[in-house]
Amino acid sequence: MANKQDYYVLLGVDKSAGEDEIKKAYRKLAIKYHPDKNNNDPAAAEKFKEINEAYTVLSDADKRRTYDQFGHDGPRMGGGAGGGGFEDIFSQFGGGAFSDFFGGGGSQGGQRQRQGNDLRIRMKLTLEEIAHGVEKQIKIKRFVTCQACNGNGAKNGTAVKTCGTCSGSGQVRKVVNTMLGQMVSTQTCGACNGEGKTITERCDKCRGDGRVEAEEYVKVNIPAGVHSGMQLSMTGKGNLPPRGGRPGDLIIVIEEQDHETLKREGNNLVIDFWLSFMDAALGTTIEVPTLDGKAKVNVQAGTRSGHILRLRQKGLPELNSRNIGDQLICINVWTPKKVNADEKDLLEKLRQLSNSNMQPDPAKSDKGIYETFRDLN
Repeated sequence: MANKQDYYVLLGVDKSAGEDEIKKAYRKLAIKYHPDKNNNDPAAAEKFKEINEAYTVLSDADKRRTYDQFGHDGPRMGGGAGGGGFEDIFSQFGGGAFSDFFGGGGSQGGQRQRQGNDLRIRMKLTLEEIAHGVEKQIKIKRFVTCQACNGNGAKNGTAVKTCGTCSGSGQVRKVVNTMLGQMVSTQTCGACNGEGKTITERCDKCRGDGRVEAEEYVKVNIPAGVHSGMQLSMTGKGNLPPRGGRPGDLIIVIEEQDHETLKREGNNLVIDFWLSFMDAALGTTIEVPTLDGKAKVNVQAGTRSGHILRLRQKGLPELNSRNIGDQLICINVWTPKKVNADEKDLLEKLRQLSNSNMQPDPAKSDKGIYETFRDLN
């Protein structure tokens, strides 16, 4: 029982909460997490089960008193997770009775408005596009309303009749006997699949589906600061369901393209830059690429390999924020693998100089690579 969440925490009430407060909290959560309102999402169903269990215990004075004293091991004698909660009652007759009980309800006439499937596409973006934001026009294929039948699937849009089973309501009602007495259940009409009408002659163009596949150009505005894996949604730009309803959404999954020289680290951009020993020892001015073009950077004399130079606010912006990252230039001192005779002679002479063989004082030397990167984070 150690993994079970506290019942008061589940319902979002204090331990001193009264019966009405507990009932109000339960009703709100039950409406939110009921499977019929969450497309049978397993996570929502599990949450619904947990809050029902919590309410079954806390709404009963004796069980609540036992739970307050012994915790989850206390109220197992008749309620708790074993059954008897509202979930078990509602499972006998489906979501319609749930809506009736809580005073909720669906759309006009008792019919639920169906929603079509979402479309999902991947959009590749360069670091430059991510830095400044971009508007793109893309071509998609999706199901739209058939104009020949105005979306109802019937020939000329008129070859339909009212369903004789549900009388056009899209639902059928029945009485179910439960431990609370008789309760009315409403279920989707099987004869018309909840549409309230049946087709007598199908549309020639869409074959009764009420929708056709069409190509469409869509403008997509990508804000600055997005990152790989982020999903943007365009409401109503997905597929239309058969014979009317609400179209799904267009889901755009962001995918970053690799840059030729720059690497992204959060909102910072990192670049490796190689220097010769002479430039590192004597100092120089280098030219590095940025997202806005070339930038000249001064390298001080005596710069060591692993030293980090920072260009302020030359990185990527944070989404929906004024914060901008930096560009970090990681200096690497290049050592040649082969030298000619003249170069070797000069290097031998340089090695004889006392300064070239000196070891740095650990107390005064620059930070190492590990310490440098650690302090940047």
